[in-house]
Amino acid sequence: MTANVDIKDLFEAGVHFGHKTSHWNPKMAKYIHSKRQDSHIIDLVKTVEGLEVALPFLTRLAGNGKQILFVGTKKHTKDIIREAAIAIKQPYMTERWLGGTLTNVATVSQQIKN
Repeated sequence: MTANVDIKDLFEAGVHFGHKTSHWNPKMAKYIHSKRQDSHIIDLVKTVEGLEVALPFLTRLAGNGKQILFVGTKKHTKDIIREAAIAIKQPYMTERWLGGTLTNVATVSQQIKN
């Protein structure tokens, strides 16, 4: 399955808006196109390249009954993420991301059970 991802559609949706320049990880430098005022602008060409790899992978996962965690904590993405995840019965997170949620699964799981 291939999906046509249009850079213009991504731009109009505001996908290019990144985090403030003071809150970024240097490992993301190769995905940043430029800086505007105090925010980074995401390189949409690299976004499309990444989506072309990710979409078939996610399609295979879903086809095999695996769960896909949808994450969108920015104000303008919360409703879209929630609606998409609910529509296909997948877990989602639209509020503040808790550090270690994925990397410390055992510790986080213990806290949930208490």
